[in-house]
Amino acid sequence: MGIQIEFSPELALRDISEFKKGKRKREECIPEKMQKGKVYNFLKNGQRVYWLNDEKFWSGGEMPLVKTDGTGKVSRPVASIKMLEVTHSIVKGKIFTKGKYKVKDIFDLNNPKINFESCKRI
Repeated sequence: MGIQIEFSPELALRDISEFKKGKRKREECIPEKMQKGKVYNFLKNGQRVYWLNDEKFWSGGEMPLVKTDGTGKVSRPVASIKMLEVTHSIVKGKIFTKGKYKVKDIFDLNNPKINFESCKRI
């Protein structure tokens, strides 16, 4: 028997409409009015590992924030973030990953400019 974890090169959150419908907690969704420089909390089901890194290494410490519908499909990056804190916990018998991230830049999904190549900020 092993430990089931997921290595996540990006932070994939749901659309804020899921929170408004009462299906998800606010921390599970992309903020409605995301602001550059602001720190936000996140919550993910399961035990996930995110890259915490110094800004002088790997992509300047930035990683993509993407939107997911829960089926494994994700959007183009909606923002560039820096992961600040990650914690695993058990709530009512289920494992969760929670933490904090800081928004470094916000992208226009209608603009064809490429902001990440794989997980590297360009």
